[in-house]
Amino acid sequence: MTVSDARLPSSDRDHEQGPAHVGFLLIPDFALLAYASAIEPLRAANRLSGRDLYRWSHVSIDGLPAPASNGVSIQAEYGVGGEMRFDYVFVCAGGNPAAFQHPQTFAWLRQLARRGVRLGGVSGGPYILAHANVLSGYRFTIHWEHAPAFLEDYPELDLRRSLYEIDRDRLTSSGGTAPLDMMHAVIAREHGSELALAVSEWFLQTHVREGEGPQRMPLRERLGISHAPLLRVVGRMEQSLENPLSRAELARTAGVSLRQLERLFRLHLGRSLGEHYLALRLDRARDLLRQTSLSVLEIGLACGFASASHFSRAYRERFGHPPRAERVPHGGAVWR
Repeated sequence: MTVSDARLPSSDRDHEQGPAHVGFLLIPDFALLAYASAIEPLRAANRLSGRDLYRWSHVSIDGLPAPASNGVSIQAEYGVGGEMRFDYVFVCAGGNPAAFQHPQTFAWLRQLARRGVRLGGVSGGPYILAHANVLSGYRFTIHWEHAPAFLEDYPELDLRRSLYEIDRDRLTSSGGTAPLDMMHAVIAREHGSELALAVSEWFLQTHVREGEGPQRMPLRERLGISHAPLLRVVGRMEQSLENPLSRAELARTAGVSLRQLERLFRLHLGRSLGEHYLALRLDRARDLLRQTSLSVLEIGLACGFASASHFSRAYRERFGHPPRAERVPHGGAVWR
């Protein structure tokens, strides 16, 4: 997606009447960096333009200070459900957004959608928008950590693995520093590319990324290896966790013998092919255990294990406790 493809609708608010009012709905355990990356460009746009182009307010589920995942709290001016007038509302979430259940928040977001307010989500925020049923028919993204659980919960929605997506009146970002890139597109659309570039330069952003850019580092950088055949194999492993590929098929992918492929894994990754594949599957299982309500058996099957007993045994060997134990600390992560 390019900025011109975003087709962000022009506001029905006359800019001469005052600054756009942007609301930040802070869900407990929200990601502070993603929030800052979304709000700071607005402040910079005001300063660099010499005009009040944007103003902002904070909303929490109860009107009390909202805690970020690192313990810092942001004072909220409003609680959900009030009669505030916004041009945008960005939902900021982190932690385990799949567990968040707060009917008042979901009802308020649906009300905003009916009023034509532009809704956004950063990091885990799109999960909250999906819970509120306001993403159907829209293209959107979410942080890669939440994507596997999200796809289990909402397989029918149009999730993309991009940095950010702007689709009509929905604006979503994968989190981290990606909101800087998304807000560049918003500022450029509303106030021109010259101001948007000045804002990006002010934050030492020497390269503004397009929305369709990847969220994660290339495997070459992530694993610190440059062996092309081995990278091809690991890439296919990561894409085939539910139905693991055979060792023979992976060797064919690399174009080497199985014995040679095993040597490559031990040389470059310090473990066998089987050990690496098992670790990938168990890491995915841990994410699903923490972020979904799927049964242990369902998660085991989704990660390529033929039985619950095999899954539980492998999980205990890797993490030192059975799969069910992952859910004990997260039982309180639901807000009523």
